[in-house]
Amino acid sequence: MSRRRSILLLVVLCLLAAVPALAQSEPVTDSLYTFHAPSRDGIGKTYFGREISQVMGHQGAAWLERRTRVVEERPDRVVEGMGLAPDAQVADIGAGTGYFTFRIAEAIPTGRVYAVDVQPEMLEVMQKRIERRAITNVTPVLGAEDDPKLPSESLDAVLLVDAYHEFAYPYEMMRGIRSALRPGGRVFLIEYRGEDPRIPIKPLHKMTQAQAITELEAVGLRWVEALDILPTQHFMVFEKPAEG
Repeated sequence: MSRRRSILLLVVLCLLAAVPALAQSEPVTDSLYTFHAPSRDGIGKTYFGREISQVMGHQGAAWLERRTRVVEERPDRVVEGMGLAPDAQVADIGAGTGYFTFRIAEAIPTGRVYAVDVQPEMLEVMQKRIERRAITNVTPVLGAEDDPKLPSESLDAVLLVDAYHEFAYPYEMMRGIRSALRPGGRVFLIEYRGEDPRIPIKPLHKMTQAQAITELEAVGLRWVEALDILPTQHFMVFEKPAEG
């Protein structure tokens, strides 16, 4: 065999050896999900063994603004627990009518809140409230099911309140969220406690802490802590590693 052929063969063998490593570095998203007949409140799509729940439509907007929510979910503790700087750049993903968005906006007077939702009807409700209250530091964003539509490395924090379990494409959405975070930026994940059967919420609309850690670590977010500050929900904190 000539020297030239030997070099070509060596190059080919090196490329072939690299293929498995490349495949492992970025999972094929189709393989992350399995499908089956949907349960009563699910969509029949499973991620890490968890069936994804149906989305609460804009028809349920009034439930998001129920008077008892301030006691049931303690939004004041959520915002305080985030520890935001006055000039923080924050995204409220699954913002709905803006229940948490407006509270965050008040806490960061020189910052900005990007209120992301996939339902235009929700954003219309929010926009009317923004105009009525003359709020200047909230930007509504129409996201996609697999993309939050946020600029890369633009955010200090992301809040997800009772929304993550409804993501039809959790891997893709969280990759997008991770990309939008600056190194060291944090995700605050609020979900009803799946470990407690006494909490009167449909099972698919709750999550265990272990399940949440498994799923968010799969996109490269680092588990930080859980704060025991809410009556019936987990307050879980994840971070984008400083190395990016």
